Parts: sequence; C-alpha cells; structure tokens
Amino acid sequence: MNVLIVEDNKELALEVSDFLCNAGYICKIANSCANALEELGSNDYDVMLLDLGLPDGDGFDVLQSIRKTKSKIAVIVLTARGELNDRINGLHLGADDYLTKPFALTELAARIFAVIRRIHGFTLNNLSIHGFLLQLQDYKVSFNELPLNLTKKEFDIFQYLVLNKNRVITRLQLTEHIWGDILEVNSDSNFIDVHVRNLRKKLDKHTAIDWFETVRNVGYRINE
Repeated sequence: MNVLIVEDNKELALEVSDFLCNAGYICKIANSCANALEELGSNDYDVMLLDLGLPDGDGFDVLQSIRKTKSKIAVIVLTARGELNDRINGLHLGADDYLTKPFALTELAARIFAVIRRIHGFTLNNLSIHGFLLQLQDYKVSFNELPLNLTKKEFDIFQYLVLNKNRVITRLQLTEHIWGDILEVNSDSNFIDVHVRNLRKKLDKHTAIDWFETVRNVGYRINE
C-alpha cells in the first residue's frame, strides 16, 4: 500500500517511513500542509498518516480538503494533541483512526492494517478469489493449498486487483500503487504489462483465468 506521512518532525517521519518500508509499504514524506496537498493532488495514496501541528497550518485543514475529493483514502491522525475535543473533531472531519504521540511503531502498523481491512470490507487477513488464497500479511498466495512462487511486485499487483475486483484498474493506477510517485518512473515503459504477463502465467498453471481480463488500451480487471 502507498502511505503518505505528513509530519514536520524529520526524525520521526524517517523512523516511521523506514519501519513501514521494511513491512512492505511504499512511503512518501510531506512536511507541510502545502506539500501534503501537492502530493495528494498528483498521486494516489491508500493511507495518510497526518500530524496536526504543521508549520504552515493545521492538519485538520488538509483532512477537510481531501475529504471533498478523496473519500477512499484511509487517514490516521498522529498527534501530541490528545484532548477529547481534538479526537472528536478529527473523527467528524473524516479521520479513520487517531493515535496519540508517543506511540509504538508496531501499534501503528496494526492500526494501518485494521483500517485498510475495514475500508476494503474484509474481516480476516486473507483474500480468496477463484480458488486462490492471498495471505496479506505474509505475502503468500496458494491454490488449493499449493503455494505459488510470486515476486513481491506480482503479489502487490494481484492483491490490488483483487481488492478492486469488478472494477477496471488503469495502468497508471497500478504504476502509482506499486511504485509510488508516478513522477519518478518512466510512464512510457511497459513494465506493468511485463509483470502482469508473468503473474498470469503463474496463475494459469493452476486454473483457467478468463476472469483476469485485459481492458484494451486501459488496464486490467478481475471479475468475480
């Protein structure tokens, strides 16, 4: 998942980023309201970790702004302001969770995963589709208990398409989701198609995958 860390404390931001990157997330840091809104306007993020005390404004202003256009992004407020009124205000403005500093990184990771599960509507750590089982936290895929040897990128693509089943996902959306900042990659490259082709070959060894659809000149869709 793509995570935007909105935090002006550079040491804390880097500590959170390093921890989450090691856990398999793709992270970008924004250190101000303006920087955060710029990132949110140019890239798709699954989760935003939002500090309230930013140098050019209040994090609640960022939250209020993005909720007008990006309803699906998960927002976890991270702040030293633990007063009840602040927590209530944040939840009313559209925050999905609230974590008071200082916090344990393991608790943060657990809350991120819980919020993602809730938003995508699944209750366990597993996803199933047409006989395939995806174990989200372990990055494992199996078919009828036979393990598949997927690369990290192949797993991420498969997981993202399954989470968005019955919906066309464009190549640009996949690129942003898997590689992070679209401005940092060559958008003319066919690397998405290469990874999808390799993923398909591995899935097709186990069962027919006519449900894994290519939408010409657009992207891909997994149908259930």
